Amino acid sequence: MASSPGPDPGAGARIEFAGSPRPTLGVEWEFALVDPETRDLSNEAASVIAELGENPRVHKELLRNTVEVVTGICDNTGEAMADLASTLQPVRQIVRERGMELFCAGTHPFAKWSAQKLTDAPRYAELIKRTQWWGRQMLIWGVHVHVGVSSEHKVMPIITSMLNYYPHLLALSASSPYWDGEDTGYASNRAMMFQQLPTAGLPFQFQKWSEFEGFVADQKKAGIIDHMNEIRWDIRPSPHLGTIEVRIFDGVSNLQELSALVALTHCLIVDLDRRFEAGETLPVMPPWHVQENKWRAARYGLDAIIIQDADSNEKLVTEDLDALLERLSPVAQSLSCSDELARVADIYRAGASYQRQRRVAEEHDGDLLAVVDALIAELVI
Repeated sequence: MASSPGPDPGAGARIEFAGSPRPTLGVEWEFALVDPETRDLSNEAASVIAELGENPRVHKELLRNTVEVVTGICDNTGEAMADLASTLQPVRQIVRERGMELFCAGTHPFAKWSAQKLTDAPRYAELIKRTQWWGRQMLIWGVHVHVGVSSEHKVMPIITSMLNYYPHLLALSASSPYWDGEDTGYASNRAMMFQQLPTAGLPFQFQKWSEFEGFVADQKKAGIIDHMNEIRWDIRPSPHLGTIEVRIFDGVSNLQELSALVALTHCLIVDLDRRFEAGETLPVMPPWHVQENKWRAARYGLDAIIIQDADSNEKLVTEDLDALLERLSPVAQSLSCSDELARVADIYRAGASYQRQRRVAEEHDGDLLAVVDALIAELVI
């Protein structure tokens, strides 16, 4: 999905990037509400949020079966996890008092999209009006990680270079093998579903902020978007926050794995930021390799053989992760997340969520109710 530079956006199209004086961290974690009897989804998020009261750390989402828990501005992974845990405790208490449980994976093993209710909000109604059947299919959950960047000039080079690590992040978080009661054969069916929305999927490989400004101006002029948050790229700038937002991940069922993925994301972006500051030209791959790597990670998960560079060299993603974790070790130490980064290896040695789900289903003669129970049990606060 390469793109030539857009026209000079002009003064009216200028997009201010807030910038962050340090590499701050923020996490958004989406949860589904599940009926513990049927293990199906429950469309009761509005009542949960109403009982909780005004809380900037808990948000509603497109579907009424979903609540999103977010952190404040944090300095490291440990702080972000503690922030999430403190918000989750009262949320889960209310959820349980109302006879439900919290559940997180990229998809629900057997829920029907047609039975889900939309949250009453103009922007969600407009999304469905435009995207129709594909919009109604978005029965998916994910995790978004924000990392603060000091200058707009760094944003697009870092995003484009981060695409080299797309398959690593997706394979580690893959948790959506099932859809509508069937095994899709994919580790992450969510990744394939979400890219069907017209402004979702892989970002264009821009190198300059002015190219992004020109792109946004074109999108608005052509009536494709009204607001920048309608650009639903897998990695995107968040100009008002001064962050790069990584949206690759499937839903994550537990804090241990989440801490590993957040630490890895933090280290990758800070490493690229420091290399850019040092005058290095950040490595990029052709967009056709990036696109293929996304598919391979979605299909094969941790068994994916990924393309490593523009010369089309390949390697098993877990072998590449071993080398990557070693290289990032000093960065993790400087960001106070060495323990959390080390947990990344635990994911691929013990098995990612999609592998655990299939294992549970096999042990229970294909019973997907048991898969839901196992995912619920993994959330330990």
